[in-house]
Amino acid sequence: MGIVWSQFFPPKPTLTEANLPSQKGKVFIVTGGYSGVGFELCKILYQAGGKVYLTGRSEEKALQAITDLKTGSPNSEGEIVFLPLELDDLTTIKPAVEKFTSVESRLDVLFNNAGVSNPPQGSVSPQGHELQLATNCLGPHLLTQLLLPTMKQTARNETQASVRVIWLSSIVVDASAPSNGVNLDDFLRRDAGMNRNYEHTKVGNWFLANDLAKKVGEDGILSVAVNPGNLKSNLTRHFPSWVPILVAPLLYHPQMGAYSELWAGFSPELTISDGGKYILPWGRLHPKPREDLLRAMRSKEESGTGDAALFIQYCNDKIEAFK
Repeated sequence: MGIVWSQFFPPKPTLTEANLPSQKGKVFIVTGGYSGVGFELCKILYQAGGKVYLTGRSEEKALQAITDLKTGSPNSEGEIVFLPLELDDLTTIKPAVEKFTSVESRLDVLFNNAGVSNPPQGSVSPQGHELQLATNCLGPHLLTQLLLPTMKQTARNETQASVRVIWLSSIVVDASAPSNGVNLDDFLRRDAGMNRNYEHTKVGNWFLANDLAKKVGEDGILSVAVNPGNLKSNLTRHFPSWVPILVAPLLYHPQMGAYSELWAGFSPELTISDGGKYILPWGRLHPKPREDLLRAMRSKEESGTGDAALFIQYCNDKIEAFK
């Protein structure tokens, strides 16, 4: 309970726009970058001189966000570019990556920031997947896999762990996620609870982060999961109207969530050995992750359950045709 409580009242952030080094010459992708936490993160990276690719489905919203960013930081040496992408539609991801790689030969940090929570019951993606599974897990997984060659190339010329993949999770991982993390059957049932499926996807993000860390750590790429914090954002847009009002006193400005992602993306405290670990608001390693979830990420030969591997294989199977 103490760990959950500390995520409602985190210590002050240690890495902000005030002490982030210049990011001139670095390239970043932020999914869901034109609102909420993503917008605040893009603002910090842009102000620091980085080249930021802001992804989303709405060109109108993206161009307005870019205008706002440039107006708010007229002296920035950074660049901000819209990259059309719909994470829930797997057919849009490879074209987006091809557009990116046609003009860029490096990618320093991929922020898998976008997500959806508790959409209307029965919501599905264009490919027929449960909408939260598609948006929170399958889309980011495919995007990451397609960008890995560029990230590996970047890592060859950089210090260890400066090239990173950040996966967004949630407080539900500690507070309410089911034992062992993910029940695939729920995603296949049209009557499964959307809140429970959201919990599945947020644990799934950690499973994906951990699995990727095992596979690309030797290439110098750090992959971690992060709970950005309890925030005032449009992630709650599908909740009943009374929910945001009830929890408002416990919600923080999206900028604070950006600090969580910033620490995950740039903290020099993190090394390759931290791959697959879980980060809490506003930037600190989880001191005591749930043992059942750690066990799920171990194979049976490692005295685990192997449940995470089943989820990873499921995701691999669903994205294979779109690579």
